[in-house]
Amino acid sequence: MGLFSFVKEAGEKLFGIKEAQAATAPSQQELNERAGQAIASYVASQNLGVSDLRVSFQGPEGQVTVTGVAPTQAVKEKVTLCCGNVSNVTSVDNQMTVTHEEPQAQYHDVVRGDTLSAIAKKFYGDANKYPVIFEANKPMLTHPDKIYPGQKLRIPPLAK
Repeated sequence: MGLFSFVKEAGEKLFGIKEAQAATAPSQQELNERAGQAIASYVASQNLGVSDLRVSFQGPEGQVTVTGVAPTQAVKEKVTLCCGNVSNVTSVDNQMTVTHEEPQAQYHDVVRGDTLSAIAKKFYGDANKYPVIFEANKPMLTHPDKIYPGQKLRIPPLAK
């Protein structure tokens, strides 16, 4: 799948950098381990059916590396988005294996003014196909109107 870039300031706030500024600040290694655990817990909370999930976070670079076994390509891609759409993450190296191969999705970086309808029009030529994008990004998306600039979305191929 390769290395995916994300907007560092956008996303779920699972961990902060204020700990590093505290008088009794933990080491960078401890912060990395805590961040990796927080991201792994977030991925697990999405109930995607991943096994042997391991997430590591590399501090100042903001890079996440994730391994494990995903049941489908779609789940593997959702794990990438779960990891990357977290504040302070700039890139995700998804090294997971997939049990059942399927075509890879495209991705879209949300910009100000985007709607799922507009994104569907751009990729599928039909604004009414926005539910396909919404479903492809569940459970990370909870409502079709709740997307934000800097968020990365999966755009799966349309079923034939």
